[in-house]
Amino acid sequence: MGRLGPTEIILILVVIILLFGAKKLPDMARSLGKSARILKSEAKAMKSDDQQSAPADPPQAGTTDQQPAPRTIQAAPGDVTSSRPVAEPSDTTKR
Repeated sequence: MGRLGPTEIILILVVIILLFGAKKLPDMARSLGKSARILKSEAKAMKSDDQQSAPADPPQAGTTDQQPAPRTIQAAPGDVTSSRPVAEPSDTTKR
């Protein structure tokens, strides 16, 4: 398969605009960027959790295990409405 030339790229962009509409494309790009930021921050948090959970010394026999504080997922810096605790109950409806 050969490389894409400028005419092929323009044709692909026109087809995408016709399929999704010009009004939905910025929203789709925004949500894609937000998802990428969340994925990146979660990957970084998992990596730091792995480094913290691998102790250099084995645990002492007299120490007690402490539960770590629940982590918070943040979509973007300063975006308080979309951040939530990880251990949040999934069903909050009262029956």
